[in-house]
Amino acid sequence: MPKGSVELTNARKEEIIAAAELLYQTKGFKDITIQDIAKETSFTRTSIYNYFETKEEIFMALLQKEYERWVEELDTAIYGHGSMEREEIAKTLAVSLENRELLLKLMSMNHYDMEGNSRLERVVEFKVAYGASIKAVDRLLQKFCTDMPDRERQDFIYSFFPFVYGIYPYTRVTEKQREAMEKADVGFVYLSIYQMTYTCAKKLLEKSK
Repeated sequence: MPKGSVELTNARKEEIIAAAELLYQTKGFKDITIQDIAKETSFTRTSIYNYFETKEEIFMALLQKEYERWVEELDTAIYGHGSMEREEIAKTLAVSLENRELLLKLMSMNHYDMEGNSRLERVVEFKVAYGASIKAVDRLLQKFCTDMPDRERQDFIYSFFPFVYGIYPYTRVTEKQREAMEKADVGFVYLSIYQMTYTCAKKLLEKSK
């Protein structure tokens, strides 16, 4: 790591992450290289390795930021309401994920590859953000579903989070995928992020009544 202030180091990391986010809007993960990312920053490809050892570390840092943004949005809802019915909770979760399409897109990538090709300390930093999102959803349930037992809250979380990982591929279907499903006679129903999340969350919450 080069010498310099913590603020400078963090600013350069943020610049690298922002460059990856920009490229990810128009290119796939496999097509993006460290050189591509460097071209979108104010320094060289070699300099990037002072902050991130692999491309996977950069994208895991981007995913970490998206989890942190999601937690902020959930906490705003939690502390901004005195009460919520179960249907309102489902709507809150649906809106929060509708606002986080990048999070869902990154989630759909292979976590095993991202984490497997990153240093342990980077994976730990990411897991802290991931864990914070689980705790935020748990806070939402604890505050507004006071009659929900601990076991049922746990069941909700461990059903809801695996579901979230699959939202993006189901709601962002390419023309090729759409044509292939039509030719394969797959009766696929196209739903929005909001519709999928709301329906799932509502059904899971209704089970706990």
